[in-house]
Amino acid sequence: METKLQAFEKSQLRKDLPDVRPGDFIRIYQQIEEKGKKRTQLFEGVVIARKHGKGITSTITVRKVISDIGVEKIFPIHSPTIEKIEILRRGKTRRAKLYYLRKAKGRKAKLKKKEFIEEIAQAPEEESAPELEKEETIKEEREEEKAEKEEKDVKAEKEESKAGTDEKKEPEKLEKKEEEPKNQTEKKSEKEEKN
Repeated sequence: METKLQAFEKSQLRKDLPDVRPGDFIRIYQQIEEKGKKRTQLFEGVVIARKHGKGITSTITVRKVISDIGVEKIFPIHSPTIEKIEILRRGKTRRAKLYYLRKAKGRKAKLKKKEFIEEIAQAPEEESAPELEKEETIKEEREEEKAEKEEKDVKAEKEESKAGTDEKKEPEKLEKKEEEPKNQTEKKSEKEEKN
């Protein structure tokens, strides 16, 4: 049985957020109010931690390096000040907390890339079903593109093999033509010797 607090928390959860994981390189659009004016501030970086479960209290820690100084921000995921979250690329990780990135520099601070379909969290009016359909159509388009590329490659290989056999035949013909005059000159020289 749900308590009033649980029901309230459930109503405040945002359903328009992508699945953000540690290792993702994300861009967060956050509304900030300064001197009575609202503006959107961007923050790009690597998610180094996700904490406090999947409830309304869940947070992500995002880290980026600005002129050799590490900057970390903690964002409550379900906050109304967050307009949207874009996942720019996924990083391949084997840990839930990437605190070792704080000390790592240069090449060691970079994560390997992982293929994914770009996810953008936006307006809460959108339903999850159209998003799934979009993902499926994108997957189908990619598969079709791969099939077309494979067909083109096969056709190109066939054409190359045909062109290769034609090139082989042409030198043979040239060699035969070159041999014939030699034979004729040899015959003339033989006739002259006999005379």
